[in-house]
Amino acid sequence: MTKEELVRKVEKAWDAFQASFAGLGEAQMTEPGVTGEWSVKEILAHVTTWEQEALKSLPVILEGGRLPRYSVVYGGIDAFNALTTEQKRKLSLDEVLAEMEETHRQLIALIQRAPETEVARETRFRRRLRLDTYSHYPIHEAAIREWRAQKGW
Repeated sequence: MTKEELVRKVEKAWDAFQASFAGLGEAQMTEPGVTGEWSVKEILAHVTTWEQEALKSLPVILEGGRLPRYSVVYGGIDAFNALTTEQKRKLSLDEVLAEMEETHRQLIALIQRAPETEVARETRFRRRLRLDTYSHYPIHEAAIREWRAQKGW
């Protein structure tokens, strides 16, 4: 896989994720109950958090380093998700959207700077990128689409 192919793979999943909430108004975006008690806004903040985690972890991986496990630092991924969701809950929808766009832009730039050797085959870099992006977005895309269908939106 080339960097361009990897970027296209990420962007294809990203575009589908964004399409899942396109056209929703602020009241719809902040209505709880999409996934558990999470609103679309909270899902967007959550997806952004994991892209931010990728931005922190991928350079460490490229340097050959290891990151502490979420179970050790936070008590697990669910605890991390709960903590970061609560931290971002106070952000306005506009702030969440702006943070999401800027973080995604930075992530794509990081992929474009990555060495071809990290992209061409399955590496720790590619595995982490996949987990935090193009295999993660569809989970939330599907939840939003299902919720919208139930609401008739």
